[in-house]
Amino acid sequence: MATPPVVEGFRPFGVPITDVEPIELLFEEYESIKLTDYEGLTQEQAAERMNVSRPTFTRIYEKARKTIAQAFVEGKAIIIKGGDFYSDDHWYRCEDCSQVIVSKE
Repeated sequence: MATPPVVEGFRPFGVPITDVEPIELLFEEYESIKLTDYEGLTQEQAAERMNVSRPTFTRIYEKARKTIAQAFVEGKAIIIKGGDFYSDDHWYRCEDCSQVIVSKE
């Protein structure tokens, strides 16, 4: 993963936060959506960028799409966290301002 997500997730409008059930989108699933749907890479290019096989990429991407669809249809919050990923950088979210900080150290 080149960079962390800008946000920690999303939640539906019109539903009190106390009534919103979260659903988890793994970091690698987020990355698959970013590479194909946002950056416009082919699945083959995205798989290469993520350093996984094309079939593995397809499984990750399909799981991400199903998770997002489930959140939209069922009115669930999407929490982006966890999974199996590698980054050359160290990154964390500031507890005070929620800004993502990326460093090489």
